[in-house]
Amino acid sequence: MATKKAAATRERLSSRTGSPGTGSRGAANQRADALRNRAKILAGAVTAIRKNPDASVADIAAEAGVGRQTLYGHFRTRPELIDAALLESLERAEDVLSEISLDGDARDAFQRLVASSWVFVDQSRAVLAAAQKELSPGRIRELHEKAEARMRGLLERGQAEGAFRSDLPVSWLLTTTHVVLNGAAEEVRTGKLDPDDAPWFIDAILLPAFTHDAHSEQGR
Repeated sequence: MATKKAAATRERLSSRTGSPGTGSRGAANQRADALRNRAKILAGAVTAIRKNPDASVADIAAEAGVGRQTLYGHFRTRPELIDAALLESLERAEDVLSEISLDGDARDAFQRLVASSWVFVDQSRAVLAAAQKELSPGRIRELHEKAEARMRGLLERGQAEGAFRSDLPVSWLLTTTHVVLNGAAEEVRTGKLDPDDAPWFIDAILLPAFTHDAHSEQGR
């Protein structure tokens, strides 16, 4: 009797939940759908903000092709969404920049790093501008820590080896690099500069400025 009751119970459960394994497959499909929606929302955020820096949550949802309810299921607020979009942009950049060799002559390494860095500055510029309105300065610095540490380490090594001028603090060299990279991105955005020429223009400004004292200080 117990066996018959157990079999009947299993049959009832099976009719409600499907065959064994169906529940786990359904959960996996839901997770996959959620991941796809999240990726669509983040991509939509970048595109919408490029078009309009003040793009609303509704604008972003429309750009992503999802409903606002779906968007809010992933991100409760616009600042939270902007934070995630900037983080993803920086993580993509990190995947590429971490593979760049910084060995050898510091000036050559600097050129290699700048050639790749400016592209990501261009891609994330609009999101960063939105983030500066929504997030705290501390959070933005935190998100940029890896990229800044890489550039800072290279500049410090260059100063120690005499490749870069040492009469200016590394913090100023970092700031100058940031300004020039963003300037190049803006010139490309407005059609005043060809993207393929941007690295050359950046080097033409930064390298002479950073290496000025490599020769002049010897005569002091």
